[in-house]
Amino acid sequence: SFLADAGYGEQELDANSALMELDKGLRSGKLGEQCEAVVRFPRLFQKYPFPILINSAFLKLADVFRVGNNFLRLCVLKVTQQSEKHLEKILNVDEFVKRIFSVIHSNDPVARAITLRMLGSMASIIPERKNAHHSIRQSLDSHDNVEVEAAIFAAANFSAQSKDFAVGICNKISEMIQGLATPVDLKLKLIPILQHMHHDASLASSSRQLLQQLVTSYPSTKMVIVTLHTFTLLAASSLVDIPKQIQLLLQYLKNDPRKAVKRLAIQDLKLLANKTPHTWSRENIQALCESALNTPYDSLKMGMLSVLSTLSGTIAIKQYFSSAPGAAATTARSFDLVKLAQECCYHNNRGIAAHGVRILTNISASCQEKDLLPLEQDAVFGLEALLVLCSQDDSPGAQATLKITLTCMVKLVKCRPHLSQSVVESLLAQLHSAQDNARILMCHCLAAIAMQLPVLADGMLGDLMDLYKLIGQSATDKKQELLVSLATVIFVSSQKALSTEIKTVIKQQLENASNGWTAYRIARQASRMGNHDMARELYQSLLTQVASEHFYFWLNSLKEFSHAEQCLAGLQEDNYSSALSCIAEALKSYHKGIASLTAASTPLNPLSFQCGFVKLRIDLLQAFSQLICTCNSLKTSPPPAIATTIAMTSGNDLQRCGRISNQALTLSLQMKHSMEEFRNLATRYGDLYQSSFDADSATLRNVELQQQSCLLISHAIEALILDPESASFQEYSSNGTAHVESEYERRMMSVFNHVLEEVESLNRKYAPVSYLASNTCLCNAVIALLKVPLSFQRYFFQKLQSTSIKLALSPSPRNPAEPIAVQNNQQLALKVEGVVQHGTKPGLFRKIQSVCLNVSSVLQSKSGQDYKIPIDNMTNEMEQRVEPHNDYFSTQFLLNFVILGTHNITVESSVIDSNGIVWKTGPKTTIFVKSLEDPYSQQVRLQQQGQGQPPSQQQQQRTAYSRF
Repeated sequence: SFLADAGYGEQELDANSALMELDKGLRSGKLGEQCEAVVRFPRLFQKYPFPILINSAFLKLADVFRVGNNFLRLCVLKVTQQSEKHLEKILNVDEFVKRIFSVIHSNDPVARAITLRMLGSMASIIPERKNAHHSIRQSLDSHDNVEVEAAIFAAANFSAQSKDFAVGICNKISEMIQGLATPVDLKLKLIPILQHMHHDASLASSSRQLLQQLVTSYPSTKMVIVTLHTFTLLAASSLVDIPKQIQLLLQYLKNDPRKAVKRLAIQDLKLLANKTPHTWSRENIQALCESALNTPYDSLKMGMLSVLSTLSGTIAIKQYFSSAPGAAATTARSFDLVKLAQECCYHNNRGIAAHGVRILTNISASCQEKDLLPLEQDAVFGLEALLVLCSQDDSPGAQATLKITLTCMVKLVKCRPHLSQSVVESLLAQLHSAQDNARILMCHCLAAIAMQLPVLADGMLGDLMDLYKLIGQSATDKKQELLVSLATVIFVSSQKALSTEIKTVIKQQLENASNGWTAYRIARQASRMGNHDMARELYQSLLTQVASEHFYFWLNSLKEFSHAEQCLAGLQEDNYSSALSCIAEALKSYHKGIASLTAASTPLNPLSFQCGFVKLRIDLLQAFSQLICTCNSLKTSPPPAIATTIAMTSGNDLQRCGRISNQALTLSLQMKHSMEEFRNLATRYGDLYQSSFDADSATLRNVELQQQSCLLISHAIEALILDPESASFQEYSSNGTAHVESEYERRMMSVFNHVLEEVESLNRKYAPVSYLASNTCLCNAVIALLKVPLSFQRYFFQKLQSTSIKLALSPSPRNPAEPIAVQNNQQLALKVEGVVQHGTKPGLFRKIQSVCLNVSSVLQSKSGQDYKIPIDNMTNEMEQRVEPHNDYFSTQFLLNFVILGTHNITVESSVIDSNGIVWKTGPKTTIFVKSLEDPYSQQVRLQQQGQGQPPSQQQQQRTAYSRF
């Protein structure tokens, strides 16, 4: 939750103090303290992830590695492996490697082994170091097993990073694998190195040949398993040999009698099904189906079905069913997959049955053009059977199967709506007898179905209310979770407003069996579903149950927002005076709420999205109120019949909407002002959207709908009053094919369409539109938009993804207020470094592809004489895009400061996601630069002043010098 970590942490030590603290530990005479200091370094890197600190820290660790004992070296190795993503920030790589590498000449094989592992862990920053390559080759011939294993580890890491090393070591590895002197256990460790030999086609081909020889020459189980797996990984990296690899694995699956080999083949087929489903031919899938039909072992059948169910959700299933022309025999056999799935649907093993129904569901969803009615029925019956079986069982396996079953149900209902009735009935029938764990999952499923098909929702309500009353008095965690899940389904089901009876039942159960957190979660769901009266009562009841004043203000603000939205629920069409009073009442509550919300924010949690969203809502309500007032004013100033004619002849379109008088013109200007205000609000909603990189898609869609409602009203004002001739309806026509995710979106879209149709029909019927019709249409549009209860989406309450960027500029002054001194004939090289910081679920909704850095400078105050300088030299405006690597990026800008004086430099970052969309996430950093006159120019100027030369010559000499 947003306020969960609102407490103020203790004052953190700055980076230098923290490093000095750890350095003190490293210098300690006690081994325990040294080890403790070493293992605390990863935490330091996480906290201060900039190169200047990381470079110093790694050099200190390299010193410990050079002079310490083997246990300390092992600790340093572990720290290096944990902090792999920070290695590229080491600035003095040569010095770091030199200190580490000195230990390779030790007489102790264990020290050499740890050094080899250390070099292997650093392969990403020293891939082409020949001395490291040579040491690894030498150590592969060592007589000490520990050293040889370390050399194998290093060889694998370097092969992955360096093409030269891979080419050079490949023959050596193949000689060792084929050599009779090499023990079998060492061969098993050497073979996986070949998976990295994919840098070019010839290297990959020679490695494949070697693996092919091995798999036939060494038929023992362990050798076959390791070789086949390496074969698969090599094919997956080099891409060209994947079809051959699939055939080879299917051959082993079919012909090799050993279960371990069959299991490995299935595991690798699953890997290739996930990575490259498009390379699977119909013959491959057919062969896999035949193996699954013929195997007597359930565990193997389950593995094969798992591969088939993965493939059934991809393009491979369409290739399987699209029969080649004239291949009648193939078409008949192609239904082996269906036959297998139908056979497995009612299998006594839950896992096999789950994969069976998943395959049938995916076929029904993918191949919609085929007549698959029997298949759909089989899928529904299979799902119902699994539902009955798993809902009675509380074991983890049954819960996992139930999740698959319910996911398939939602998918099936989404693509085949005519099956929804029977699916919902079976879910409701099972709800009463199911275990609590299963009930929670089933409630989530019902909510998802009701969101997609609201027509089903009303039928659920009776059963759900009965169950809600029966939940019982126990306050276990599962019961609390069930209360929230059931309440959510009830809110989704009662689409319009909650009846008094439903509210009473929910509140009664909350009083009996719930804690405050459950009541808050239910209130939060009510706010998301637009049931603001229920939410307000729950927030009110929770106000006295919180321990911190921040939580109190947060709940109070939510209560006020719910009250404000509740005021708008009573709006009626054609009753504009009551509409104005409702909006005024709502605004009063919103103003109280925003004051509370500001009080709830803390430095750690500024609640910027919430404040931005609510401020925009307040401004939108004020704009709506102003528009209704303007329309009412037009009614009291009716225009004469000839107004239109006079307006047309005089060429002033604004005069058409009122008397040819100052009053009418004022009202028209008010309309124009109102239109611009709505456009401005739409722009601000767009900015809020762009700044919400971490928001979930439903929240972003909500913001988008608010923006569209502003654009709609501004368009209606333009089309009806200001400029009917040039108003176009093409860009606003809604795309009805888009899939609607929520009831709020569905209702908003229907209002948009209705308003557009009204405006368009008025425009076509009466040109020009009469003032009365246009006013009525505008006011009704405003009321229709406000009558849809606002949905406060998840991001308003909960931040599931957290992404922030930390910038460091160099040079940077010691004191932020001090300017950096630069001579005006020189350029300032500004280095911008940044670190991307993530929360617990990085990349949940969207990932950062690149960071866009914008640097601009503005002259704040001039000093010295005012020369005429070309406008290009007045400001700096630059932009660069950089791709973060391991969440770190850095770039440089060259800035000119020709004019003497103080300049303000602003560096602003925004991010570009994997779809190419720009998000204005910030941060914005500012530094000051003082441009000073260079000594030579100053000397020349003073001489000229002494000789009394005219200023034009001064200027010529100065610009010539600055150009030089």
